[in-house]
Amino acid sequence: MKEKVVLAYSGGLDTSVMLKWLVNKGYNVIAFIADVGQDDDFNKINEKAIMSGASKVYVEDLKKEFVEKYIFEMFKTNAIYESKYLLGTAIARPIIAKKQVDIALKENTKILAHGCTGKGNDQVRFELTWMKFLPDVKIISPWKEDDWLSEFKGRKDLINYAKKEKIPIDVSLKKPYSTDENLLHISYESGILENTSFKPNENMFKLTKSPKNAPDKEIEIIIEFTRGIPSKIINKTENIEIKGSLNLFNYLNKVAGENGIGRIDIVENRFVGIKSRGVYETPAGTILYKAHQDLESITLDKDVIHLKEHFAPIIAKLIYNGFWFSPEMEMLMSAINKSQENVTGEVYLTLYKGNIIVNGRKSKYSLYNEDLSSMDIEGGYNQKDAAGFIKITGLKYKNLGAKNETMGTKLQVE
Repeated sequence: MKEKVVLAYSGGLDTSVMLKWLVNKGYNVIAFIADVGQDDDFNKINEKAIMSGASKVYVEDLKKEFVEKYIFEMFKTNAIYESKYLLGTAIARPIIAKKQVDIALKENTKILAHGCTGKGNDQVRFELTWMKFLPDVKIISPWKEDDWLSEFKGRKDLINYAKKEKIPIDVSLKKPYSTDENLLHISYESGILENTSFKPNENMFKLTKSPKNAPDKEIEIIIEFTRGIPSKIINKTENIEIKGSLNLFNYLNKVAGENGIGRIDIVENRFVGIKSRGVYETPAGTILYKAHQDLESITLDKDVIHLKEHFAPIIAKLIYNGFWFSPEMEMLMSAINKSQENVTGEVYLTLYKGNIIVNGRKSKYSLYNEDLSSMDIEGGYNQKDAAGFIKITGLKYKNLGAKNETMGTKLQVE
């Protein structure tokens, strides 16, 4: 009997060729297609996989789980990689890789394959997840294997192989860049974008309008959070209310995209040490990040906020590098979940031509004391107490100043 292998299959050039290549090497290939919100014709991809030699195809709708168990959980942390990237690709890989393991167990095989390049981050994200949930996994990663590399040097060889094997493909050498899409974002990389000074053409963008083409009117929305998770959106301008995790997220993507929100153009540092230029559209995520962070400003204690500010880049790096299911991530998420117990309330926002303007926030758990903060009301705060506070705080500065003064005098004498 032929050995079964479960291949993470997108229907793109690499995995289409890879499927046929594995079949020709004698494997029984099961194609796994994950629907995480990309704009694809899954029936067409299914047919293509069968035409290319797959013995079975799984098409798994993971959108709701992706939003609830991964996207919303990540946004509770305020994680942002290198102060810019909202981790749209990175957070999608764990759910895909874990579901691939589930299918492998169902099919009674321990052989898993992916089409990730040996230069990128996704290879790590897939393989670490496989190792966690299938410790004795056998990994087929062709872009790191001699027999594949000797046959395929680049896209030209892949296209020629596809033509020879009659694999239906919709690509050519003229395609100027590569894309990866899910509910959270779409990325544009490689090709013409490898020139870091190249300005992307407006027709490249798919999810967002240019701010100059966005409506000439403001849109006012309210986002409600429950324990750090968005639970309702109210569009005050159009008198619309949206509930339900997936509906809420899809609507926020729509309204943000129409108002030119969510584009970034960055050069990031991959886990393997290579710098990579990426252009990203993350409409809903950009708004949620700002709104959640703002609500925390009134619901979290000062030192908890500062601890979260310390944790956020660490968590972002863990997610980016593929450590979503690591013990250190589990430990940090326990602390994050504790911090979110009172992050319940509303944030009032105005969306206008690429801008997210915070107008206010409200929570029954607010730690903001209007009387205490007021310049006009004493509010139980004795300003004289600040004198002793500053004296104690300033002791080290007085010591340093005296030491510097003594050393200065000594140097003048010498």
